Amino acid sequence: MIMKRMLTALTGMGLVLSSAIAWATESADGIKDPVDSWEHLWTEVLIDLYIMGGIFGALAIYWLFKYQAKSPDAVGDAPKLTRAQAWSWALVPLFIFLADDLYLAAKGWTAWNVYRTVPENAMEVKVTGNMWYWEFEYEDGTTSGFDVDSKEGDGLVVPVGTPVVLRMTSNDVLHSFGLAKYRVKEDLMPGRITYIWFLPKEEAESYVTCVEFCGVNHSRMFAPVKAIPSEKFEEWLVKRAKEEAEE
Repeated sequence: MIMKRMLTALTGMGLVLSSAIAWATESADGIKDPVDSWEHLWTEVLIDLYIMGGIFGALAIYWLFKYQAKSPDAVGDAPKLTRAQAWSWALVPLFIFLADDLYLAAKGWTAWNVYRTVPENAMEVKVTGNMWYWEFEYEDGTTSGFDVDSKEGDGLVVPVGTPVVLRMTSNDVLHSFGLAKYRVKEDLMPGRITYIWFLPKEEAESYVTCVEFCGVNHSRMFAPVKAIPSEKFEEWLVKRAKEEAEE
């Protein structure tokens, strides 16, 4: 009986892992957005927590009333279990939770692969972190930035519908480039090139913030991130190049 239950549990693990792999390969021909993969994973984590929390919470309340002491002198005693029952109570829950953990781990690996796999048609932008501001350089050499005090500069401007890969480094200390809207974050280190990518699907303005303490003005190290239509982006790029030439 114990072996049969163990095989059943292992079969269940195989089914959930295969479903996770199937989910990973469904969109292999298109661009897989990190936002979608992380939102999918987070939803499954919440469902998992609500189900387990609800079950154990209900059991705790049930047992609280069922086994409460009837008098100050009452002493409880555990039921006597056979060896088979004891092993079953230990192994069956183990395999159930292990299957659940492996399922979420498989989804996590899938999300990580999406996060680290840059689409072939991605537009590249070089990012440099400084104490305490960001510098952005586009493929044609045009640069952009943002001054927190004067509120001058456009920050990071990107075209809607085009994946954007950021090749990043730091001129001084460790910084961390955090795009909360696009669910991506990566550290910048002196002497190293790191990267992240994201897909702006719609016209919107958000912010990039440094999410790793980097000095006294750490909280002021932010810049706007503007996703605009492709034609407006091309116009902005030409305009910005002219402005640089005149400076």
